[in-house]
Amino acid sequence: MDILSLFIVLPVLTVLVLVFTKNLKQARIVAMAGSLAQLGMAINLIFAYLREIETNDAIMVFTKDVVWFKNFNIHYNIGVDGISVALLVLTAIVVLAGVFISWRMEDLPKEFFISLVVLSIGVYGFFISIDLFTMFVFFEIAVIPMYLLIGIWGTGPREFSAMKLTLMLMGASAVLLVGILGIYFNSGADGGALTFNILEIAKVNIPFEVQRLFFPITFIGFAVIGALFPFHTWSPDGHASAPTAVSMLHAGVLMKLGGYGVFRVAIYLLPEGALHWSWFFIILSAFGVIYGAFAAIKQTDLKYINAYSSVSHLGLVLFALLMLNKTAWNGAILQSLSHGFMTALFFALIGMIYGRTHTRDVTKLGGLLKVIPFISAVYVIAGLASLGLPGFSGFVAEMNIFVGAFENDNIFYRIGTVIAVSAIVVTAVYILRVVGIMLMGPVNNEAYLNLERVRWYEKLGIFLLLLPIIAIGVAPLWLSELILQSLDPFLKGVL
Repeated sequence: MDILSLFIVLPVLTVLVLVFTKNLKQARIVAMAGSLAQLGMAINLIFAYLREIETNDAIMVFTKDVVWFKNFNIHYNIGVDGISVALLVLTAIVVLAGVFISWRMEDLPKEFFISLVVLSIGVYGFFISIDLFTMFVFFEIAVIPMYLLIGIWGTGPREFSAMKLTLMLMGASAVLLVGILGIYFNSGADGGALTFNILEIAKVNIPFEVQRLFFPITFIGFAVIGALFPFHTWSPDGHASAPTAVSMLHAGVLMKLGGYGVFRVAIYLLPEGALHWSWFFIILSAFGVIYGAFAAIKQTDLKYINAYSSVSHLGLVLFALLMLNKTAWNGAILQSLSHGFMTALFFALIGMIYGRTHTRDVTKLGGLLKVIPFISAVYVIAGLASLGLPGFSGFVAEMNIFVGAFENDNIFYRIGTVIAVSAIVVTAVYILRVVGIMLMGPVNNEAYLNLERVRWYEKLGIFLLLLPIIAIGVAPLWLSELILQSLDPFLKGVL
């Protein structure tokens, strides 16, 4: 079996084995074993990819093409480049960390882990798909389990949050399907057969009028899941009600489908449309960056703070993609990876704090550094990474974004860049505010003096997410080179 199809087959086998588990112990061991195997495959894929590109200069490698629906020219067509390899590794790490953080899930553990693995199947399939229709199918597979995961295992107004998330993402999917079909029915503009193959469509000269019509449709269809302002409101409510591991996968991985889809489909296949519409979506994304940061300041719920922070950070991804140059694109991919690890780490820590104190209200917490020093210290590190301190992944990503954005001579782009850069200051305000109130000072509740110690599985989950944040910040060149060599095909249409 080919190396990429294993990313679909192994999770499916994990689901089948989980079906026959009888208790929590069996379910978590099977989930852990399956997730460890996925991480092993992802690490192996990095080395296999580096060996392959030494002799293979194709845009995508490890390709496989199997006819699915012949009448519509739909294929199971897969392949990867450096960008998708990096995102596959992100997914594998966050999934495994999510399993460890959910180690003591006692409410329907078998069903919970099955839903979690099914979500990962959709994400893996999305990142390896070359066929637009197949990519859309995996997109839906990734989104649908979110309803169950929040509606069954969530807290607070979970039914409302699950329904809101599902309706907004399904609405975005309907819009996206229109965009995909618009691309498909114009993929034969040069006289060839209609196709869903991304690499084949990229060779076609789709008329400008068609691109101008379908780029905003396709962009919005993908960008809604990437928390594009003003379509972001499903995200904070979804995060607030979701169980910890689901929030980790939701923000750490699922929301990355938006930026990846914008880049791989909307910009790559409709470059003239991207050039025409970039100014409009730059305004929305820049506003989202600054709005998310200011909204985070007003929150007192830890999950809402991190959710609005995600709106801001992912707004930077869309902002960078719309700059349409190599440096900014490199920053956008690095930001996707950095945010994936950081936000998953934040939600893991928030879940651990809530599990011990039974509150996420910052104003009711205080002095936690004295009673849970490990969790508190890691929270400070994650906060410093989030505000872009040198030595962490956030600094590397944001520097590439801002330098790339400022390469544009147009005053409009530079004003937008200044607005986006100002969000860093606001980010520092809400991060340091939370650290000061929640971690510093005296312990303001006697019940917090005897909080449960951090367990081994919690530490494993934390270290899995913390190490990449530090590794990318300290030694980013290897990852940048992996990404940069995959960007050249995308540049041809926008230069």
